[in-house]
Amino acid sequence: MSYYSSSTSDYTCDYCPPGGSGGSGSIIYPPSMNNPQMMSQLRRIEKVFASIDVREYSQPMTAAWNHYVSSNSLLSELRGLTRNYPFSNECLDDAKWRVIEDPDSALSWNYCWLVLNKIRKDNLIPKHAHATSIRPQMWGGRVPDAHSVAQLTAVLTQEWTRAVDQMLRHWAVPPVMTM
Repeated sequence: MSYYSSSTSDYTCDYCPPGGSGGSGSIIYPPSMNNPQMMSQLRRIEKVFASIDVREYSQPMTAAWNHYVSSNSLLSELRGLTRNYPFSNECLDDAKWRVIEDPDSALSWNYCWLVLNKIRKDNLIPKHAHATSIRPQMWGGRVPDAHSVAQLTAVLTQEWTRAVDQMLRHWAVPPVMTM
């Protein structure tokens, strides 16, 4: 098998629970779970399945995206894009809870897209950038003045927004099911 394959059989396994494809098992995760390009790998697989029958493959893709987010791979990739000011895990956790509580989340199999989209739509970055900026540990234990907090909040907001926007560019079309 080449590193990336368009064959769905290359993403199945004999020991996985049965999927809807009638094959030996359901889709497994990409070849290297620790690869920093994991999101790109999942997107390639998702594109192949989207061209076939999205309903048939939505459950295994849901599991793969859930694993990607819950294993902190999403946080790691966001932090890789925000090296100067690491992305807030509190912001990401806030978005995850909001997705879980949102009934419209059932319209997509892609937990990663839902979380990133929730960060953007609910404008979570400025809130968490400010919360991070007022922490004394960001200032060597001293309480920052309002001007310094405003400056750091603006820098964090800009860098974190750029990272979320960059990751959302992976989807030209939102990964949602039409009824």
